[in-house]
Amino acid sequence: MPIDASKVESPGWWLKRLGKQLLGERDDSRDTDGETTPGLDTLKKYAEGRPPLPHVPGIDPREVAEWMKDARTNWTSLVIDSPVERMGVDGFRFGKAKGSKSAKTADDDANRIWQENGMDADSDLVHYGALSQRRAFVLVEPDEDTGRPVLTHETPRQVAVEHAQGSRRKLAAGLKLWRDDWTGNTRATLWTPDKVYEFTTKTEAPIFASGAATLRGWDACALPNADDGSRPNTLGVVPLVPFVNRRSRRPEGFAEHEDVLTIQNRINLSLINLIAAMKYGAFRQRYAAGLEVDEDPITGKPIQPFQLDIRKLWTTDNPDVKFGEFSATDLKPYVAAVESAVQDLAAISRTPPHYLLGQVVNVSGDALKAAETGLVSKVRDRQRAFGESWESVMRLAFRVLGDETKADAYDAETLWRDPESRSLSELADAAVKKKAADVPWRQRMEDMGYTPQEIARMEIDRAADALNATPPADPTQPPQLQAVPRDPRPVIGRGSADDADAA
Repeated sequence: MPIDASKVESPGWWLKRLGKQLLGERDDSRDTDGETTPGLDTLKKYAEGRPPLPHVPGIDPREVAEWMKDARTNWTSLVIDSPVERMGVDGFRFGKAKGSKSAKTADDDANRIWQENGMDADSDLVHYGALSQRRAFVLVEPDEDTGRPVLTHETPRQVAVEHAQGSRRKLAAGLKLWRDDWTGNTRATLWTPDKVYEFTTKTEAPIFASGAATLRGWDACALPNADDGSRPNTLGVVPLVPFVNRRSRRPEGFAEHEDVLTIQNRINLSLINLIAAMKYGAFRQRYAAGLEVDEDPITGKPIQPFQLDIRKLWTTDNPDVKFGEFSATDLKPYVAAVESAVQDLAAISRTPPHYLLGQVVNVSGDALKAAETGLVSKVRDRQRAFGESWESVMRLAFRVLGDETKADAYDAETLWRDPESRSLSELADAAVKKKAADVPWRQRMEDMGYTPQEIARMEIDRAADALNATPPADPTQPPQLQAVPRDPRPVIGRGSADDADAA
């Protein structure tokens, strides 16, 4: 039965609006100025090392495609991987809000949710997805059997959301569209703050026309305990949390390697030209002037009088024949062009040069630290944005558990692993100086890079060590009394010195 999509904010209207937005973002688009914005498919190909083939004048495109297998060097993957490998979530800290037991209990509860969902590994998928595809999502839903929160990483190729008008945080609706491999159908789940709807169609590539008042081929799935084919949204909010990368560059997100796609194309062209020069001009070409070449009497083709072989010497009885050779093509300019493009890529993406060029010889630690300053600053900037999203994820998870206190704890804090590379001696020296400055022990351990779980275990070990270090009292010996020093000051007034001491 066709689904009505004419009424604003109806389930069919949201399905058409968000479905069109989701599918349209996969392809490249062109603005009014003629500039092309890469789609998600293009960004994905560059991230995986499958950029488009460069055009080489005079060379068959099929041969260029064959060369590209050897010339392809995926520099853009380093631009994405270098910040992702330094973004690690160690845990969450919740302030002592009204009604909560303590911050430590909140940390333990959040850590249990995190570990139950394997987010030590899946959080990297979220970060990588946001950096490579402009944004990523985390879906928070209750488990059907246990009621515990389930955190799922979602991609913008399957999920689209719409914010409420005038808000950058509150979501009005969210849609997930995917292909069901078991049935071969295309399925869709629509979330609104009040209800959840599910749709299905047998069309493998659904089309959401702009002017269509109805969606043909789609069927609303009948859900239990609902007259309109929906089920209530018990959370009261759209359970999707966006992780938007570089929102300052573009509100809907900006991929980490989106700045350097043209530089990657330049590198690929330089490498193709290098291979062409190596194939056709890197070896000295020989010639023989004045040499008569015989023909094969059967085929009529010229017979090659000389074969290229390092063990053979070319000679002839004809005194008029002259041998010579052409100079080889110099490959250094091609290599220099590649290195120059890689340096541009490093500067624009703030990727340390030694990550790309691999030339680290007799470099001091201070020099390496200075080279990584841009990368560390970039990672901290991404941590600020993603930290807010992770805190929203944990608040939603506590809402699933019915813990309204922690669900409304807006003083939550994401504990990130230090993105800066430090040696063990540097950390130990800093900890000693911080102790002299009266920095608390737990804070010093966090600064040294220990996780909250490790710090909790060390606290237990410290208490045990302190208890073992105190010698037990001998019950057979009487307690030792300590003499109290007598006050040498004279007592003024009536009474004795003993009375004054007693007072």
